[in-house]
Amino acid sequence: MTIPDFQTLMLPVLRIAAEDEVKISEVVEQLADNFNLSSEERSQLLPSGRQITFANRVHWAKSYLGKAGMVELTKRAHFCITDRGREALAAPPERIDIKYLNRFPGFQKFRDADAEEETGDMTAPFPVDNTTTLTPDEVMRSAHRELEVALADEMLQRIRSGTPAAVCGPQTWVT
Repeated sequence: MTIPDFQTLMLPVLRIAAEDEVKISEVVEQLADNFNLSSEERSQLLPSGRQITFANRVHWAKSYLGKAGMVELTKRAHFCITDRGREALAAPPERIDIKYLNRFPGFQKFRDADAEEETGDMTAPFPVDNTTTLTPDEVMRSAHRELEVALADEMLQRIRSGTPAAVCGPQTWVT
């Protein structure tokens, strides 16, 4: 099995929060069990090597639910469901994802503020892809990787098409 994306984790995170106040690390472990993740999947790190991929995705799911007002932080590393979250579970959707969360003004405000920060323009809407399965961290890392590959390719092309003097610069020979 592959590690579920953060949007797939939103509804399961909300369901666990409905039981009582929960600690995020316990939610990570319970969901890893529920999704039957292997030990390799449970320990797979993000490219930075600083955080476990699955835990990162659970944290993003909880964060997005919080921005929509469906869960609230109660103390460090703990959260619980809100009335809005309970209403959602009373007639649960098949899936909670960004498209679903967009119906809540708090989440829209969060996305609008995020878009404004990205574009630096309060009038231009930021294109939001509601179908992405990647966390914001993963989107940035992927874009960074693409830029590095493009830059490396461009540098190789310039080196291959240039003269030695253009690549190395003029040489001053000392005798």
